Amino acid sequence: MTAKSKVVALEHVVIRFSGDSGDGMQLTGNLFSDSTAFAGNDFATFPDYPAEIRPPQGTVAGVSGFQVHFGHKPVHTTGDLCDVLVAMNPASIKANMRWLRPGTIIIFDSDSVTEKALEKAGYADDPTVDGTLADYQVVKAPISELTKEALKDFGMDNKSMLKSKNMFALGIVMYLFNRELDTVYKYFETKFKGKDQVIKANRTVLDAGYHYADTWELFTNTYRVEAADLEKGKYRNITGNTAAAWGLMAASEKSGRPLFLGSYPITPATDILAELTKYKNLNVKAYQAEDEIAGIMSSIGAAYTGCMAVTTTSGPGLSLKSEAMGLAVMTELPLVIIDVQRGGPSTGLPTKMEQSDLLQALYGRNGDAPLVVIAARSSAGCFYTAYEAARIAMEHMTPVSPRWLTCRASRLRWPRPTTRTICLTAATRNGSAANGLFRERPVCVTALAVWKRKTARATCPPILRTTRS
Repeated sequence: MTAKSKVVALEHVVIRFSGDSGDGMQLTGNLFSDSTAFAGNDFATFPDYPAEIRPPQGTVAGVSGFQVHFGHKPVHTTGDLCDVLVAMNPASIKANMRWLRPGTIIIFDSDSVTEKALEKAGYADDPTVDGTLADYQVVKAPISELTKEALKDFGMDNKSMLKSKNMFALGIVMYLFNRELDTVYKYFETKFKGKDQVIKANRTVLDAGYHYADTWELFTNTYRVEAADLEKGKYRNITGNTAAAWGLMAASEKSGRPLFLGSYPITPATDILAELTKYKNLNVKAYQAEDEIAGIMSSIGAAYTGCMAVTTTSGPGLSLKSEAMGLAVMTELPLVIIDVQRGGPSTGLPTKMEQSDLLQALYGRNGDAPLVVIAARSSAGCFYTAYEAARIAMEHMTPVSPRWLTCRASRLRWPRPTTRTICLTAATRNGSAANGLFRERPVCVTALAVWKRKTARATCPPILRTTRS
């Protein structure tokens, strides 16, 4: 770092990585999130995918983004307006104008400005020179050209070289926030093990971006966010859906009942089905049905035979399951109906999140068939919410519908101290625990017991640190 750069301490920062669907913005955001975790900051992330299957390249509809909100005090949201925007093409600027605050730093790939790219983005002229971005700090860097220059001796074609340009942008951001590159190096070595040229190419481009920002003095100031005041312990990266799957397995372990999941794949709830299929050795049965109705009906049948029954879906699937939900209420069968919410009516927007299913969950059944509805407030909360849903369902012999957004999450210390553990115990009836289920043992202890069982036949989930996604 040059002596001219002044390091400014900040309370919190919101960064948004934005580019075309093939520009690797999700990976870039995840890698920066990992560095944020190792730096000790509290943080929340928001992956923003296009709703279309494959929108035209360079258009506003095809912009993919990943937002990271981090700070040295507790972070509870993914942030609204961003302090730094990494834009890989003109469409990225157009799509994110409403999320910029005055003074936002925009790191822009100047090589992406062509007449065709401006036309696709809806610009008549280059927004970086016509005054459109006068209220922001625009840092133009020839990212594409410099990426090819860094890899000119690797014998790669232009298309292959440009696949690494996201690492050049990441290097610039890592310099801006005084981050070490070691965590990214370790990712390369793990992800591309045995592919030495790929590892070396990505490291070369990452270093090139970092040193370019330093040598050319792109920024008047660099920034530092001090580590948050966190309890000592082990943390891990986790999403809400993964946490929910683990919570269900913990509930199955504690209750002594085999876990059955009957589900039809639907974004964004499919990750729960995918996660549970990994743990057949823990007496988990995951069944992919032919449709939403068959999924919940198979779970009702499993509940009737004594299994801890679960079905997963999103808003459109919840509509299709409503009649079967009424059947579960009428027959007084314990059933967990997980709704991972997505935006819009009808089939909705698979990759957009919206808290829009509450009234449907509460009142969307004929015959006034009531059921319990609970919500998670974070990724860590999804573990406890899934566990609590199973507890209520089996104690009271009724369907329970937990819900959350896939973008919701929070930092999780694993396991938590007993004094802070949510100890879900059985409701006491006549001095004894109902049905002998869920006794005083803390949830986290039960969860750890799940991972310790039969380790010779299964890989336990790694304990590292929680990410928000």
